[in-house]
Amino acid sequence: MSDSAERKQLVKHLKGGQAFMPIEEVIDHISFEKLGERPNNLPYSFYELFYHIVWAQKDILKFSTSEDYKGSAWPEDYWPAKSSPESEKDWKKLKEDYFEDRRKLEDFILDPENDLNLPVKNSDEHSLLREILLVVEHTSYHTGQMLIILRLLRLYK
Repeated sequence: MSDSAERKQLVKHLKGGQAFMPIEEVIDHISFEKLGERPNNLPYSFYELFYHIVWAQKDILKFSTSEDYKGSAWPEDYWPAKSSPESEKDWKKLKEDYFEDRRKLEDFILDPENDLNLPVKNSDEHSLLREILLVVEHTSYHTGQMLIILRLLRLYK
């Protein structure tokens, strides 16, 4: 398999739809009013999970590509303070941030100048491939949780 084909496969997995529902499809099933509900005493809402996905992807993108990366505090920086966004404008901005960062990550993956097997900018031991797989695994894990919330809210069968 060529390097280009391998990179395109990685991007397909990043976008979802291979082994898990693409996040844009999951998001389409929930209304703004339901974002903050925590069904069946779950410790998180749909919004909290999506916020966490967005933050983690942004952090990994910065870790992998930025010369001036600063680590974030765990867990407080990775989870929102509230179970729902303040406004529909905030929700829209969060979604835009996610897709913009994913596009940046896709571009970084597809650039043949970025060796998949070499360490990323802020690590001596973590390769770009490892960081991409981490984003894919993390997103798929929490996308599954978001789908369960949709089912518990009776918004998806």
